Amino acid sequence: MQRIKHIFLITAVLLAGCKSVLDVKPKGNYTTGNYWRNQSDALDGVTGIYNTLLEEDYTGFNEFVFDNCSDDQVRGGDHDYDAAIEDFSYDPSTYSVRVGWRWKYETISRSNNVLIYVPKITDIDAAIKNRCLGEAHFFRAFAYWRLLLIYGEAPIVTEDDVLKSNYKKPKVSADQLRAQIETDLLAAADQLPETYGDGDKGRVSKGTAWGLLCKLYMNWEKLDKAIEFGSKVTTNAHYALAPKYADNFSVATGNNSEMLLAVQTVDGNGYSDFITYHAPRNWNGWSFFYPTKGLVDEFEAGDPRKNICIMQPGDQVNIGTGIATYNADASWSGYHYKKFCSWKPSGGLDYSLKTPLMRSADIYLLVAEAKIRVNGAGAGDAEIKAVRQRASATLPVVTNAGMKELMHERRVELCGENERHQDLLRWDKAKLVDIVALYKLPKKAYDGTTITRGGAARTFVRPKNYYFPMPQQEIDRSQGILIQNPNF
Repeated sequence: MQRIKHIFLITAVLLAGCKSVLDVKPKGNYTTGNYWRNQSDALDGVTGIYNTLLEEDYTGFNEFVFDNCSDDQVRGGDHDYDAAIEDFSYDPSTYSVRVGWRWKYETISRSNNVLIYVPKITDIDAAIKNRCLGEAHFFRAFAYWRLLLIYGEAPIVTEDDVLKSNYKKPKVSADQLRAQIETDLLAAADQLPETYGDGDKGRVSKGTAWGLLCKLYMNWEKLDKAIEFGSKVTTNAHYALAPKYADNFSVATGNNSEMLLAVQTVDGNGYSDFITYHAPRNWNGWSFFYPTKGLVDEFEAGDPRKNICIMQPGDQVNIGTGIATYNADASWSGYHYKKFCSWKPSGGLDYSLKTPLMRSADIYLLVAEAKIRVNGAGAGDAEIKAVRQRASATLPVVTNAGMKELMHERRVELCGENERHQDLLRWDKAKLVDIVALYKLPKKAYDGTTITRGGAARTFVRPKNYYFPMPQQEIDRSQGILIQNPNF
C-alpha cells in the first residue's frame, strides 16, 4: 500500500470582489453526495479510511496505552493522565479513555460512505468495486472491534442510519456489537482478494478478515468458530509466517505474508508517531512504553526474539549514524522495545517502519489455544511448534502443550503488540488465570526493584475493570440517549 497517500477533499470557494489572476470560476463544489463519480473517487475514498490509522489518538499511539494495564509494560513520557489507565483509577473524563472514540467513529463514518456510494458508481472495474466494499466492511468491523474491547458496549451506526440522519442512537450490548462485527467481517472475507501485487501491498485481504474473525470468536468464547476461521489463515500459504521473526519489524520486509494488518507509513509521506513514542528520548524518540523485568525474564535462554524485541543495559544499538550503548537510565524500567525502533543511516528515526496490528503468528497461537481448550493438552502442538521453530530451530520442541505453554508463547511472541492485557482479560473470564492476584504484583525494573512510576501493585475490580467507561463528553452530547457503563 505504498501508493496510498493522504487525501484532501477541497471545497472551491468564490471570493466575491477579488479581481486578480487567482479570481477564477470554480468548477464545482464537492459534497459527500456528489463526490463519488468514478473509480478514482472510490479508491481515494477508501484511502481515506486507511488514513485514520495514522492518527495519534487512534492506532498512531493511544490504542497502545491500554496495554499499560498489563504486567508487561509501564508508561513513560510526560502524559501524567495515563497513570489512571495503569492503576485503574480512570473515570469517564480521563483523556486516554475519551480521545480515541472520535477516530473509531470517523473510521465508521468513512466506511459507511463507501458502502453507500460506491455501489452506485458505474465507471469502475467490477473487481475494484468489490474490493472497495470489502475494505469498507473490514474497517467498519475493526472500529467496532476496538470499541468492543475498550468499552464493551457502544452505539452502532450503519448505512441506513446515515441515509436517515439517525445519529443519536443508544448503545447496544456486547453481543450485538459482536454480531455486527461478525456480519461485516463475513462480508469482507467474501469480497476481498486473497492476495495483492507489489503495488497494493498493505491492503486488507481475505486473510485479514479471517484473522479478525478468529480473534472475535475467541473473545466471544465460540472456540470451534475460532478454529474454523483461524485455520483458514494457518493453512493458507498467502499468510505464511515470515521466514524470520525480525522480518516483521524491518523497514525492508515489514509488508510480508505474515503481516495481516499494519499501519502503512512511508518516511516523509504518510506519518505515524508510533515509532517516536517507542524510541528512547536521547535517540530521537519520546520514550513512552517501557517493558518490565517480568516480560524480559519470560524469554527462554537462546530465544533470539529477546534481542530483537528488547533493549537492555549494555546492548549495542545501531542508531543509523553509528553504534550506541543502551544504558539503564534511558527508561524507568531499564528497558525499551527494540522491535519498534529503526533509524536512517543519515540520522533520525525511519518512519517507513510499519505498525503491526495483526500478524499470522497471533492467529496460529489463538488456534492453538482454542484447540487446547476444546480438545486438551497437545491439541495445539502443531501451531505452537510452527511459531517457535520460526523463531529458532534450536528452541526446544514443546510437546503435549497445555495453557501454560501457550500463555508463555503468546507473551514472548507478541510482546508490546497490544495483546497482553486482552489475553489476560480473556483468560480471567474463562477462569484460566487470576488477574486480580496477578495485578497485585508490583512491576519490576531491570535490577529487581519496583519501578518508581507505574510499578506499584494495582487493584483490579471484577467486573468493573473488564471495560473502560464511556466518555462523559459523548454522553453529554447525546442528551441522555447514551447510558454510562455499569460501575462508573
